[in-house]
This record gives sequence, structure tokens and C-alpha cells, in this order.
Amino acid sequence: MRIGLVTDSLAHLDRDSMLDAARSTGIEALEIGCGAWSSAPHLDLDAMLASDTERLSLLAAIERRGLDLVALNCSGNPLHPGQSGASHRRVAEKTVRLAPLLGVKRVVMMSGCPGGPGDANANWITTAWPPETAEVLAWQWHERIVPFWQDLVALAAANGVTLALELHGQQAVYNVPTLFRLREAVGNRVGANLDPSHLMWMGADPAKAATALGPAIHHVHAKDTRIDPANAALASVIDTTPMADHPHRAWSYVTLGDGHPLPWWRTFLAALRAAGYDDVLSIEHEDVSCTPEEGVARSVELLRQAMV
Repeated sequence: MRIGLVTDSLAHLDRDSMLDAARSTGIEALEIGCGAWSSAPHLDLDAMLASDTERLSLLAAIERRGLDLVALNCSGNPLHPGQSGASHRRVAEKTVRLAPLLGVKRVVMMSGCPGGPGDANANWITTAWPPETAEVLAWQWHERIVPFWQDLVALAAANGVTLALELHGQQAVYNVPTLFRLREAVGNRVGANLDPSHLMWMGADPAKAATALGPAIHHVHAKDTRIDPANAALASVIDTTPMADHPHRAWSYVTLGDGHPLPWWRTFLAALRAAGYDDVLSIEHEDVSCTPEEGVARSVELLRQAMV
């Protein structure tokens, strides 16, 4: 396995500074944000599509540092019923078209979450009761989710790209069963970006998820979650406390090892290998309690130990 980096983890740095920091920290592979929820600080999507010179400049800068560009990321909500949905759809389509021009075969994104009939905002259905929830969920899949993904899979196939969906809350595809439901509807070009941090707070087991997914794992994020037992005992893990308010949240994203210790990560990597995944572990830093540079460096060190 190789250690990679979601470059938005160092979004405060310009492109050259980010690349230098990645190299000095021991990163080997890069996953670059292209827009939607990312501010895309290291890549201008339209400029890259329009100019061979821009693409060659990026690839040369990466190669000079001995790094490898392995994925593009366009995570957002392309199924949102409002204007942001249309914008995120355009970013996803452009990212899929850009990938082969950069020699990249993997696009990381999220499934999106539509509204229900007449909704102005996304509606994430997470319960089987009251009865109308089942009706809304069926409508979402039949009328919005499957048609969109059939079209995007066709575009991905035309560009030789696979799509790795992050299993994330507030998304139609957020766990193993919903990932398989989408694959059954649109084909195996869609797979999972297995980020254990989201499964942790949702109460799933990332290692068992890896076993169940097997070849459906297209990519892996390395991110950790710490659950605060005292806060969770009162609030549960369905928590709307601001992410920056660490002391009062039921759970928080943390640097690798601060939520789950080294033995846990060794078990998780062993499950990935047994499932047939021997590729990039892309560090995603979202720990507000430390600097990005510190979080990335510590995460690299933990993954190195976990790989032994």
C-alpha cells in the first residue's frame, strides 16, 4: 500500500508549497480537489480542461517531487434540487472528462442526496417510520438517484474512469447496502471510497465493511473519528453541534490514532488486504484541534507503523 493525501488537507498552501509539504512529509500519491464542496485551491478545473499547457505544468510539478497523481475529487451534492445541485453536476462531469487528460483513472465523489417530491433541499431518509419515509425514499431512488448515476456512469465509461463514492452521512449512498444497491442499478464502474471515519460515527464496523465490499473498494481515505462517550450518552451520535465545538460534540474527526489506536489501524489494513485492496491510503485531515501540517505528519507516521 502507498500513503496518499487529499490535497485539500493543506488547502491553506499554494500548489507548490502543498507539493513540497507532501513530499517532505513522506506522501507518495495525491488526490486533488476539483470543486463542488472543495474550493479547489490547487487546480483550476476549467483551465485544466482548456489548456494542454496547464495540464503539463501540473503533471511536471508533481513529477519533479517524485509524487503520483492517482485521483481527482469532486465531492458535493449533484442531486440537490436547488442551484447548487446543477453546479455540482457540472463539476462532476468536467472532472470525469479531465481525469483521462491527466492520466487519472479514478474520480472520488459522493452519491448526492435529493429532496423528496416538491422539496427545496436535500432530504436524507434514515428511518423506516413514519410510513411516508418509505414512499419518499422509493421516489428518490427511482426518479432521481438511479437516472443521474446511469448517465454519469455512461460518461465515466466513455472516459475510462471508475467512480469511488465516499460512504457518508446525508448522502443516498452511506453504507455497504446502499452502495451495493446503486451498483446493482448502474453497474460495477461505481464502487466505494471506503472512509472509515464516517462508518465509525454511524455505528458500522469499517473492517467488516471492507470484507463485505471486497472488489467493490475502489479507493480508501485514511481519517479517524473519536466518539465522546459522555456526550454521546446524552445526545446520541446524531449530533448537530458545530464541528469546531469539540468539547460538546458526541463525535469529532481527529488525526489518525487519536480516535482509534495503532492496533485498530493494523486490523483495518489487514482487512483491506484480505479484501484484495493494495492501493493508496489517502489521508484526509479534518482535525480542528491541530494544524494540518502536524495532523498530516502524524497520520503518515501512524500508517507507516500500521503497514509493518
